[in-house]
Amino acid sequence: MAGMGMAAAAAWDPCRRWGRMAVSFGFHRSFSALLARKPQHAPRRRPAFRQKTSISFLSRPDLPHLAYKRLKGKSPGIIFIPGYMSNMNGTKALAIEEFCKSLGHAYIRFDYSGVGNSDGNLQECTVGRWRKDVLSVIDDLAVGPQILVGSSLGGWLMLHAAIARPQRVVALIGIASAVDGLVTKFNQLPVEAKKEIEMKGVWSMPSKYSEEGAYHIQYSFLKEAEYHCLLHSPIPVNCPVRLLHGMEDDIVSWHTSMQYL
Repeated sequence: MAGMGMAAAAAWDPCRRWGRMAVSFGFHRSFSALLARKPQHAPRRRPAFRQKTSISFLSRPDLPHLAYKRLKGKSPGIIFIPGYMSNMNGTKALAIEEFCKSLGHAYIRFDYSGVGNSDGNLQECTVGRWRKDVLSVIDDLAVGPQILVGSSLGGWLMLHAAIARPQRVVALIGIASAVDGLVTKFNQLPVEAKKEIEMKGVWSMPSKYSEEGAYHIQYSFLKEAEYHCLLHSPIPVNCPVRLLHGMEDDIVSWHTSMQYL
């Protein structure tokens, strides 16, 4: 669920419903252009000016330690929230890091519990636990106001973070945001298929991003995710928002982003 077709990119501003103007920190247009570029036009590395980012771990009592990389820089800081089963070394996470370096902004990228270099058992992870991971990064690692950039499932979690930390989150940028995505996909299955998944306790969801050709999602994960769905009612987010979505995306439909409006 981490991919998105970028042959055509569209940005919608749902801020009219949320009562705020579009993000106005001066770099959002350049940022949008960066994400809309084709891979061969990715930002060039600048070794002479490159800041080294070593992997670190956030220790948390009674919760898995989170792997992260952080750049120091000016405010507002940027936090990248990855998609389902994606880690902090994905192409978008690295491209945004280069972009933040070029402007001197602080930046954090991290791995969810049970993913990448972070501790934890993936089979025990839930949307609620990953929500706590995002809040831990904001509370314990980030300094000052933050702009959250959420990709796919990360676009869902960034909304939860903005609701929970309205004084810290000053803007949101969603990339192919999959709000309620896994729950919606499951609910679209035929009744017989859903009953079979419930009996087996696992859903093998086909995905070209998995080496096995499918993600094996626990039924308990889906049921827990239902408690975090947001599209059934107005979303109480008051900060500026930018939504980017490739209209040729065959994983997360661009219509999902339109539901924010």
